[in-house]
Amino acid sequence: MFAKGIKSLLVAAFSTILLFSSSTLMAQNEEHPAQEGYEPAKKEGFNAKEVIFGHIMDAHEFHFAEYEGSDGTKHPISIPLPVILYAPGKGTSVFMSSKFEHGHAEVDGYKLNAEGKVEAVDGSKVYDFSLTRNVVQMILALALLVWIMTSVARSYSKGHGVTSAPKGKQNLVEVLVTFVRDEVAKPNLGHKVNKYLPYLLTVFFFILINNIFGLIPGTANVTGNIAFTAVLGVISFVVIMFSSNSHYWGHIFNPPGVPLGVKFILVPVEFLSVFIKPFALIIRLFANMVAGHIIIICLISMIFIFAEKMAVGAGWGVSPVSLAFTIFIYFIEVLVAFLQAFIFTMLTAVFIGQAFEGEHHEEGAAAHH
Repeated sequence: MFAKGIKSLLVAAFSTILLFSSSTLMAQNEEHPAQEGYEPAKKEGFNAKEVIFGHIMDAHEFHFAEYEGSDGTKHPISIPLPVILYAPGKGTSVFMSSKFEHGHAEVDGYKLNAEGKVEAVDGSKVYDFSLTRNVVQMILALALLVWIMTSVARSYSKGHGVTSAPKGKQNLVEVLVTFVRDEVAKPNLGHKVNKYLPYLLTVFFFILINNIFGLIPGTANVTGNIAFTAVLGVISFVVIMFSSNSHYWGHIFNPPGVPLGVKFILVPVEFLSVFIKPFALIIRLFANMVAGHIIIICLISMIFIFAEKMAVGAGWGVSPVSLAFTIFIYFIEVLVAFLQAFIFTMLTAVFIGQAFEGEHHEEGAAAHH
């Protein structure tokens, strides 16, 4: 019940932030009544594309909401992050992203472009080493992972969970560790399970924590960043390659029992599959985590689109349906957070097991003789 309450609270907070950040939209038709000779200033409508990409793309701040002051100026509610830049001939520049004033000011010859990226005013080359929200959140997720695992290990070293029942976070961690070991590692890795289990557990928990972090309103969708999933895929690819043996490569370049004519077709396909496997890991995690966030934001955006294109009443009328579907998709995303961590870990274990699969046959033949 407590977990369900937390999830409902997060959904409510997410919806409230979007409603609050776009609250001025519904009132725009009521401002500046028509007067003779008066031409109202053209106001920007709700831009769903900007909201969607602003959420899923990286940024130099954690943006939560914005409000409009009495003078009509919009005031964002955000947490600025350090900007670290290097330009040849100019050196290093370090300052907080708040100095950009959300793209309205220039700092030390730099500015934010329309995509939120830093560029030099004069168009010269600049190298950005800033701590963006994806980087900061990934560091926080790593710190949380290390803290959880070290504290659980400390509890086991004191006898908790060994001579007595596990307590607190040990219960959750032990269940997940046992599941990964018995359902993922052992069936695919056999006698080498202990060699690869630390890597598989690290991948599983790191992806899981980042997935859950991404569901908190105002945070970054780290696992929805192709660079993040690409690095994980490349690491898995390296592990798979170092786990391979002559039997594995023999089946790729000289498939047994296959006619010579077919080998000219099959060998290139098998060789490409070596690279397609990690690519599939990269795209699957990235696409699934981005899709859920886009669906949620699109459902919330329907409220403001109806209000702008039709009438304010239409926006309020569609709100219950939009929020109901948003809550439903949000709970699905909680399930997807665990599911995608499991799938990435499972496929990695399968690919590693395939890389040294021939060893099982060799060991079995030796034992038979």
